[in-house]
Amino acid sequence: MALNPDELVDRADAERERVSTFRERFHVCTAASCQAIGSDQLKASMQARTKTGQSVEVAGTGCMGLCSKGPLVKRESDGALFLEVTPEDVPGLVDGAPSPSLEGRRVSFETHPFFAGQLRIVLENAGKVDPERIDSTLAAGGYAALAKALTQMKPAEVVTEVTLSGLRGRGGAGYPTGVKWQLVAKQQADTKYVVCNADEGDPGAFMDRSVLEGDPHRVLEGMAIAAYGVGARHGYIYVRGEYGLAITRLQTAIKQAEKEGLLGARILDTQFDFSVQIRIGAGAFVCGEETALIASIEGKRGEPRPRPPYPPEKGLWGKPTLINNVETFANVAPIITRGGAWFSSIGTEKSKGTKVFAVAGKTALTGLIEVPMGTPVRRIVEMAGGIAGGGKPKAIQTGGPSGGCVPERLLDVPVDYESLVAVGSMMGSGGLIVMDEHTSMVDVARYFMEFCRDESCGKCVPCRAGTVQMHLLLEKFCAGEATQADLALLKALADLLRNTSLCGLGQSAPNPVMTALRYFPDEFAAQMKKEPPGP
Repeated sequence: MALNPDELVDRADAERERVSTFRERFHVCTAASCQAIGSDQLKASMQARTKTGQSVEVAGTGCMGLCSKGPLVKRESDGALFLEVTPEDVPGLVDGAPSPSLEGRRVSFETHPFFAGQLRIVLENAGKVDPERIDSTLAAGGYAALAKALTQMKPAEVVTEVTLSGLRGRGGAGYPTGVKWQLVAKQQADTKYVVCNADEGDPGAFMDRSVLEGDPHRVLEGMAIAAYGVGARHGYIYVRGEYGLAITRLQTAIKQAEKEGLLGARILDTQFDFSVQIRIGAGAFVCGEETALIASIEGKRGEPRPRPPYPPEKGLWGKPTLINNVETFANVAPIITRGGAWFSSIGTEKSKGTKVFAVAGKTALTGLIEVPMGTPVRRIVEMAGGIAGGGKPKAIQTGGPSGGCVPERLLDVPVDYESLVAVGSMMGSGGLIVMDEHTSMVDVARYFMEFCRDESCGKCVPCRAGTVQMHLLLEKFCAGEATQADLALLKALADLLRNTSLCGLGQSAPNPVMTALRYFPDEFAAQMKKEPPGP
């Protein structure tokens, strides 16, 4: 039987009462990165140890962020986070007598430099919620925002609150979320759709995957609130096929939510209906572009189409369609619960809230860091321990293949949409790759152009042919065979792609190349052919 709002509260209270009976609780990271190094076996070993009659519970949880130090185990009573835990550590950990070795791998989940500067909204349930148990989500306040929206707010009020928050799309473009919701809400149509773009394809990016693996109900709740606000009854989550664990947990979460009446017909005993289906992509980067994604869901080849009309007017199967990415939907429930003004108080004038970054590359620590908008990039690098081995950062690259390379001297730039664009990069979905002084920026430019070449759908000539030619020119630079004529042609092709490609993939493909040329011209000059002097 479907839960009503009062029963939702009762279920949450009952779960909180249940967990309060344990002397101690441990949360083992069961995200893909920790699973790859044995966290599932570690969790099983810890659970077996608790069967000796101790009042201890061991549960799985989502990515806690410090990925390079997994497997991670968090002790609930004091917030201690144990790093690189092994099966040999289990007896002492569960029995309450960690070995000196394990104590040496204990940090604070709150005060360690990696975590201390973070403000977690999207990731607030990491280390708290078991993604495979809906009662765990309910105890953390899951679906309370949906209940509030359905029982205390009109659809227009939901849209107004999101607009007031200043939330902008976290998929990369930064379009105001409330404005997009307004566009869909005002469409007069018998059928509308809500689509979650989980086709995260930027190299080094794993923010959305981690949210789906660790807090899938958060995304489903955000989609349901959005559907109520814009008048939709059907939703789709488009997920990369490579994200097997995320897909499995989403499937489990959808079944659980349907069983409890939190998805499907008459949600929370109201007149609101909303269903969600999963569509699995085949790994085409271009399907992150919303019109290509729509084509793929419809069973067509994943290619972008000219706009207008835009998806809010004519999207999936020609119907008004709201498309937001995972992180955007993950922000919705907190906004409804705490208010748009609360969210708007965080960040900068034009970039509100927080942003999750997947920090990778040459830093001492790698993982997920969520910070208020406006935080300097340099601060994020410092939170990640700086450069491994004590070296110096040379550049960072944000925004994946669409972003640019920012040199060390500009690392005090704040992370907001306008500031990053001003230095030649972009926010993107949140990948942040850090490079040290040994990194060849020519090779970095070549790598990203190779990626764009391989991922071009081939529909438009500038992108299909231009990325190939730019990559060939960059290969000449790497081989020391490029000339001044090649450099001029590289710049001309970059301008051509930016101004004539059909979609964002081709239009932004030159960004890493042009910022590398802009900030590191000496490296390109050093790898050019030494031409004989003229007569």
